[in-house]
Amino acid sequence: MTGRPVLLSVRDLCVEFPAVAAVRGVSFDVREGEVLALVGESGAGKSLTARTLLGMAPHTARVTGSVRLRDRELLGAPRSPYAGLRGRHIALVPQDALGVLSPAHTVGDQLAAAVRSVRGLDRRRARAAAVAALDRVGIPDADRRAKAYPHEYSGGMRQRAVIAMAMINEPELVVADEPTTALDPAVQEQVLGVLASLREATGAAMVLVTHDLSVVAAHADRVLVLYAGRPVESGPVERVLTRPRAPYTAGLLASLPPDEPVTDRRLPAIGGAPPSPAELAHLTGCAFAPRCPLAAGHERCRTREPEPVAVGEAGHLVSCHRWQDTPDVPTLARDLRRERGAA
Repeated sequence: MTGRPVLLSVRDLCVEFPAVAAVRGVSFDVREGEVLALVGESGAGKSLTARTLLGMAPHTARVTGSVRLRDRELLGAPRSPYAGLRGRHIALVPQDALGVLSPAHTVGDQLAAAVRSVRGLDRRRARAAAVAALDRVGIPDADRRAKAYPHEYSGGMRQRAVIAMAMINEPELVVADEPTTALDPAVQEQVLGVLASLREATGAAMVLVTHDLSVVAAHADRVLVLYAGRPVESGPVERVLTRPRAPYTAGLLASLPPDEPVTDRRLPAIGGAPPSPAELAHLTGCAFAPRCPLAAGHERCRTREPEPVAVGEAGHLVSCHRWQDTPDVPTLARDLRRERGAA
């Protein structure tokens, strides 16, 4: 992947609301055909970052930084730079299909409208493209199902339909915002498999927002871990998930249910809770310090926010003053269980 051209370049992206800093200095690149996963707890800024890439930040937000799609700057243009980009070059797969699909129109009509708006096909050809798109995502009897309304689809079928809508014009970049959150595990894997197959067939890159690290391991090339709106670790999936250097990343991995039966049935968990966005405006040190097992007695963790540093090679970055002391995941899992037992 490292030899491929950069498709999307994000630098120092900040999204602020009155008295609230929600995304703080996020930077990353996505190369052609690459899958970058954004992970972190609820409120980490994953979805807001992803939707800002599409020009979909709330109108009350103040957005600064740089978002470039190839050579085109998307932030700060006098007219919306997304006109002509959405659908053709950038597409969204949301977590709530019912929020995208209109209940008043058939699924086939909505897919046909999506392809006509970009390609300018006549009604007959657009209809044929819609049926073919439903067939590609595994909707059985696609010609008949194209005439059905969204409420006549199951949850998994609706999610396949919005994937078909996102991919029907073969965009260069797909932003998938927790696309399988509301589905059971078996259907989740089927839907993610459909999305992966279509992406590979078209060569599209993807920004995948998820809280599920098993999905990251199976479907992503690189991962960016966010905490309190700021990156704490990033790099190739195999490096970050097998040897995390940020205590927060290690804590997320340590909190996963074990693969093997254990005598201690207490599930490990990171203690405490993330700071609220309003608290971040007054932050002076590392946002994770109040929950971090390494921060106790270290004034620097509480007074200075860490900057990213390179760890080895392959673009592995970590933002932590004490990254060299981060325990391995099994040790941290044991310690977290002990803390839960003492609580």
